[in-house]
Amino acid sequence: MSSLVQSVDWLAIAPPVIAALVGLAVLVADLFVGEARKPLLGWLAVTGLAAATLMLLPLLDADRSTFCLVGDPGVCSYTADRFTLVIQFLVLGGALLTALLSVTALKDADKRLPEGEYWFLFLSSVAGAALLPASRDLATLVVALEVASLPAFALVGLRHGDRKSSEAALKFFLSSVTATAVSLLGISFVYAVTGTLHLTLVAERVQTVDGQLHTLAQTGVVLTLVGFAFKTAAVPFHFWVPDTYVGAPLPIAAYLSVIGKAVGFTGLILVTVVALPSYAEVWGPALAALAALTMTVGNVGALGQQAARAYSAVRLLAWSSVGQAGYLLVPIAAAAYSGDAEKSIGSTLAYALMYGAVNLGTFAVAALVGRTKALNRVSDYRGLYASSPLTALLLAFFLLCLAGLPPGIIGLFAKVTVFSAAVDAGLGWLAVVMAVNVVIALVYYLRWTALLFRAPDGEPAVHRVPVPLTAAIALTGVLGIALSGAPQLILRFTDTGLF
Repeated sequence: MSSLVQSVDWLAIAPPVIAALVGLAVLVADLFVGEARKPLLGWLAVTGLAAATLMLLPLLDADRSTFCLVGDPGVCSYTADRFTLVIQFLVLGGALLTALLSVTALKDADKRLPEGEYWFLFLSSVAGAALLPASRDLATLVVALEVASLPAFALVGLRHGDRKSSEAALKFFLSSVTATAVSLLGISFVYAVTGTLHLTLVAERVQTVDGQLHTLAQTGVVLTLVGFAFKTAAVPFHFWVPDTYVGAPLPIAAYLSVIGKAVGFTGLILVTVVALPSYAEVWGPALAALAALTMTVGNVGALGQQAARAYSAVRLLAWSSVGQAGYLLVPIAAAAYSGDAEKSIGSTLAYALMYGAVNLGTFAVAALVGRTKALNRVSDYRGLYASSPLTALLLAFFLLCLAGLPPGIIGLFAKVTVFSAAVDAGLGWLAVVMAVNVVIALVYYLRWTALLFRAPDGEPAVHRVPVPLTAAIALTGVLGIALSGAPQLILRFTDTGLF
């Protein structure tokens, strides 16, 4: 009789486990730390996230798997391969930058944000987000998705006495729970027709499904995609985004815009390309249509933002993130039509890494301006160059990267990579839609960039930059500039045996 006792590869699971353990440490420490020393909890979280990120380095040498089926070591629930490590780097690196923004935001909040609860919820969400790309069965995938999502609902509504925050959290929660319920129904259909939850076994068995169950399997595929489409803010599952970003603390809006999307598109990739490649004729057209609709609605929404409206800068970034989600979906859809799915997925990962770095940089500058301009309107950025030349130049660089214009070479490179994936897969119509949307996006990105260098209205505001905020802006700036000088590094990082 074979033993049911398994050995656990602790090194493989170290990154999400460290994030979870530090979250528990923060929760316990909060009970014993006085009010004056609460900021130490933030630095404990920053240190823990840095340690979790560094634990990715020993995993670069070879693929590692654990929690495998007894008698079949090739079928596992957790796999740390190159695909997993790229996403975990994006999640943990993005969370580290978000934590630096949060240290300043919590200090400025003047006790309206409870620090112990904030850091515990934040680290719990990060642990779930880091677990998700390593998940290789549908049960672990859903658990990771919910561990990443549930603390995020509380983080959005955590600000005491803020009606906008409470409304945003409620809208985010209700719409997310609905999407998750639909996905669980889809997963149950997939399990019903295959008898397994492991992605590789689903891929094998779904090809031999009885003809009578074919429709049930197709329905399961479509419904399963809904929950992950919600996380990526794909249209029509995007309606929570603008209000949630405005109501949430700004670092959490930044977190949702980058790590939330990483969770969504990772789930989509695992469900479609790994588990259900034989149903590409179902999910391929669906994702292509979602990509076209999402980028168009997002960019048109961003274009319509009025500069003088309250919170228009955050709303513009929210709608822009919807548009960027559309670009991220293009290579995943292309994987259904391409003979080289790994190359297509590599394009998504390359774009996600670029987007993560520059979008977090944009939010970091928005957090800086928001310290003196509480309504954070686009018009508040007028004349930023006069008061903070370096900050204005970095924001201009980030916006040009998002637009895909020089000197933001990495943004241009990433867009060309995604565009090529669509063309190579024979999706010429989607490439045309993307080209039109890139032009639409140029208008609002350049409009904001030009505003930075105009003469300020009245005396220019002086922006004092705290050390954590300085570190976040500097790190994203250095990363964006370095990658613009050597954009091929991203493709080299992502274009290796993803599965």
